[in-house]
Amino acid sequence: MSNQLDRLERRIGYQFKDQDLLVLALTHRSLGGRNNERLEFLGDSILNFVAAEMLFQHFPQAREGQLSRLRARLVKGVTLAELAKGFELGEYLRLGSGELKSGGFRRESILADATEAIIGAIYLDSGMEAARERVLDWLVGHISTLTLVDNNKDPKTRLQEFLQSRQSELPRYEVIESSGEAHCRTFKVDCQVDLLAQPTFGEGNSRRLAEQKAAQLALIALGVEKADD
Repeated sequence: MSNQLDRLERRIGYQFKDQDLLVLALTHRSLGGRNNERLEFLGDSILNFVAAEMLFQHFPQAREGQLSRLRARLVKGVTLAELAKGFELGEYLRLGSGELKSGGFRRESILADATEAIIGAIYLDSGMEAARERVLDWLVGHISTLTLVDNNKDPKTRLQEFLQSRQSELPRYEVIESSGEAHCRTFKVDCQVDLLAQPTFGEGNSRRLAEQKAAQLALIALGVEKADD
């Protein structure tokens, strides 16, 4: 188990002094007894604070309502589950027999909760600065896809709706390069839009994130949105 946990620590970028905290963070309530629910509560609070701080600094002109909506997008379960899949967290979850049989190690809600629990565990192991550093590192790629323009919709959706309003063909995305080991791959994607002479390119630790970045750059190239200063 220790060797497996060492691999997970390398994936999340943090080495625990007390590895029992990591084991607890990976323990779902279906296993009974001590589980990660309290750590999840703690990690959720830390995640929301760090995300709020990050957005406050990144969007100095944003109003309270805009910041709240952006934070909701940044810390939503889908984002956390995507992080967890990048860490291959499902391999390490400690689940009861019922959850194992039903594929709980793939369930986004369980993966997201475990990610929050790990944040709480890092905080207890090393304090707020260590937890903040990990959260910032994990979320830096996601914040680059956020904008104050219609922030309830992601860049791919905004680009699609803009092109539909112009009766133009929908964008086409293609992975043109992928690199890195299986647990930390980087994808480069191009976005081809008929209204643009050249494709735009995005990079990320998942295909979805790379596509979002490419779509964001396409919106800027089309003059629909402005680049962040």
